[in-house]
Amino acid sequence: MTQTPQTATLLSDPRAPRLDPAAAEALRNAWGGGTLRWLAPDEACEFDLPARPANAEEVWREFQTLGIDLALQPSAGRRKRMLLADMDSTMIEQECIDELAEEAGVGAEVRGITARAMNGELDFEGALTERVGLLKGLSERVIDKVLAERISYMPGGAVLLATMKAAGGHAALVSGGFTAFTSVVAEALGFDEHRANRLLAEGGVLTGEVARPILGREAKVAALEEITARLGISEREVMAVGDGANDLGMLGRAGAGVALHAKPSVQAEAQLRVNFGDLTALLYLQGYEKAEFVGG
Repeated sequence: MTQTPQTATLLSDPRAPRLDPAAAEALRNAWGGGTLRWLAPDEACEFDLPARPANAEEVWREFQTLGIDLALQPSAGRRKRMLLADMDSTMIEQECIDELAEEAGVGAEVRGITARAMNGELDFEGALTERVGLLKGLSERVIDKVLAERISYMPGGAVLLATMKAAGGHAALVSGGFTAFTSVVAEALGFDEHRANRLLAEGGVLTGEVARPILGREAKVAALEEITARLGISEREVMAVGDGANDLGMLGRAGAGVALHAKPSVQAEAQLRVNFGDLTALLYLQGYEKAEFVGG
């Protein structure tokens, strides 16, 4: 058992809060925790522990069957100074390349490759190159159509950024997707900067190629290193969030790495897992009360 003081956070879906106070109290008592602090009624609460319980994984699985997320993390330094976020299926609800593929008439083929790549079954760079190749000949104008008609934001994202930035935080969007999308998403949500791959086009038509070097798993880790160095903060002061295998590097390096509605292989390695909450769960994990949220 790790003898590092821990904080346990219980979370439910804010659209239908179902965190039973009796269940939260029972867990606190079973683990010998401190005062139960409610961050939002029926939605999120937390309590402190002297160490990580030996049966934490077993209890996590039990609460999953109840539609409740349970997270354990070191109590010290939970409030972070930087957010490093993936875009596809994290800050937005779709995979941009899949939506482009639907417009190109190759949706089913591309979705299958995407799913396997995000679960770590395929090499990311090879899978991206193959999928982009299937978009050859597609008009660049389709990107604007997809943004307008097919892309929706993950609930809680704007509140997450506004709250962390109001507390002096920095926000960076790092995606294995494309700059044509990250530029729009970053501006809409309030990110300070964004990094992604660039689709190549000639005469207003996609060439089926992506500019090199391709931004994948290692590039996300590099972004973490470079941005924290520039800001003069430590990697421990970063909260990273993502859902795919190419996010595991940054999730493992950040002070708090959150797998949000993630693929099974990602959840197996992640420090923190959120399956029922939305992006405001990242604020609860930092100890924010709902009354402290900015915006929304």
